[in-house]
Amino acid sequence: MASGADSGSREGSLEAPTRHPLDWRSDEFYDAQALETELERVFDICHGCRRCFNLCNAFPTLFDAVDESDTGEVDSVPKDTFHSVVDECYLCDMCYMSKCPYVPPHEWNVDFPHLMLRAKAKRFRDEGAPLRDRILASTDTVGSIAGIPVVADVVNAVNRSAPGRALLENTLGVDKTAPVPEYHSKSARKRIAPELSGRDTEGEPANGTQGKVLLYVTCYGDKNSPQMVEDLVAVFRHNNIPVAVIEKEACCGMPKFELGDLDAVARAKDSNVPRLHEWVEAGWDIVAPVPSCALMFRQELPLMFPDDAAVLAVQAAFFDPFEYLHLRNKAGKLNTDFAETLGAVDYQVPCHLRVQNIGLKTRDVLQLVPDTKVNAIERCSGHDGTYGVKTRFREAAVKIARPVARQVNESKAAHFTSDCPMAGAQIDGLLENPGAYAHPMTLLRRAYGI
Repeated sequence: MASGADSGSREGSLEAPTRHPLDWRSDEFYDAQALETELERVFDICHGCRRCFNLCNAFPTLFDAVDESDTGEVDSVPKDTFHSVVDECYLCDMCYMSKCPYVPPHEWNVDFPHLMLRAKAKRFRDEGAPLRDRILASTDTVGSIAGIPVVADVVNAVNRSAPGRALLENTLGVDKTAPVPEYHSKSARKRIAPELSGRDTEGEPANGTQGKVLLYVTCYGDKNSPQMVEDLVAVFRHNNIPVAVIEKEACCGMPKFELGDLDAVARAKDSNVPRLHEWVEAGWDIVAPVPSCALMFRQELPLMFPDDAAVLAVQAAFFDPFEYLHLRNKAGKLNTDFAETLGAVDYQVPCHLRVQNIGLKTRDVLQLVPDTKVNAIERCSGHDGTYGVKTRFREAAVKIARPVARQVNESKAAHFTSDCPMAGAQIDGLLENPGAYAHPMTLLRRAYGI
C-alpha cells in the first residue's frame, strides 16, 4: 500500500471542496526539490486511491508507471516519468471537482491540477516552450493575422487541403486528423457593432443580474465563430437585455495558463481587468460565450490574484450566458414565446463549464422550448485547449472523446450541441454523419425564430 494512503481518513472530506490561492510568485513555487517532493507525495496518494483512472490520460500514465516499477510504488518510478504525467494533464479540473476525496479542506490537501500547473510553470520558467507550442497558445495573435482579408481565405484553403494539413502537422505538430477552426475576416466585432449599446444604457435588474451585459467576445468567438457571438447578441436583445463590448480586449490567458506561462497570464490580466472593471463599476454584468474564458475570470485569475479588488469585482460580475438567461427566467424576465420546437438534443457538457458549479443551466434553458428534451452527456471531449489537436496526444484525445460520439451516434437526436465550440468540433469529427454540431445559443435563436 502506498505510504501516503496509510494515514488520514479514507472517507475523504464531507465538506465542499475549497481552493487555495496559487502562491505562484514565491520562490518555493519554483524550487525543484520542493516541487519533486510534492509531486511524489500527491502521486503516492493518487496511486493508493485510483478513483481517477478513467478521466484524462495523466492517471493511466502514472498508474502504469507505478505498476511497472521495481517496487510497485511511486518511490521507484523514474523522475522523468513525472514529466510525462504533467504533459498529459490539460487542467480540465474534473479530478478536483468530481472525483478526488482528498481535496481541501481534507488534511492531505490534494490539488492535482494546480500541482500540474506548478510543474508546467517551473519547466516554462527554466526552459521556455517549443516555438510551435508558443504559436498555438498565441490565439489572439494568430487570429489577428489569419483573420486579415485574403489571408483568411488562403489559410482556410490550406487547412482544408491534404498538403496543407501535412505541412501543419510537420511545422506546428497539429495532427492532420484533428479539427482546425475556420478563420473569418469579418469578425464578430464587425458584425455586431451596429447593434451594440452604449455604457449609459439602462438595464432592468432582477435576481442578482443588472439586466445589461458586457460581452467578452473571446479570441475564438471573434475570428473563428462569429455566428455564435451574433446568435448570443440576438437572443439577449430579444430578451430586452442591452449588450455592449469593450473597445479592445486581449486573450483571457487560458492558452498561456495551460502552457505554464504565468507571467503572460498576468500581462493579459493587466490588459483586460481594468477595462472590464470600469464597466462593472458602471453597473454592467459580463458574459463570455466560451466556458474556458469565463473560467479564467471566475476561478483562475482570482486564485492567482486573491488580493486584487478589481479582479474580484470582475469575478463577481461574470456569468455564463445560459446561467444569466436562467436567472432572468427565474425572475420572470425571459421571453418564452418560442416559434419552433427543437425536439431531442444531445448536449455535451464541457469540463470547464462543469467545474464552475452552476448546474446544467444550458439544458434547463433549452428545455423551456416546448417539446424539447435535452440529453446531457457529462463526459470530456478530449479537446481541451491545444491538447486534442497535437499529434503527440491525438490518439489519447480521440479515445477520451469516443464514448461521447458513440452516445450521439446511437441516440439519433435531432441536434448535437456543446457550449464549447472546440469540444463540439472534436466530437462532430468522430460522428458517423459529421456536420451535426450547432452551438446551444444557435439552437435557442432558432427556437425563437429570430
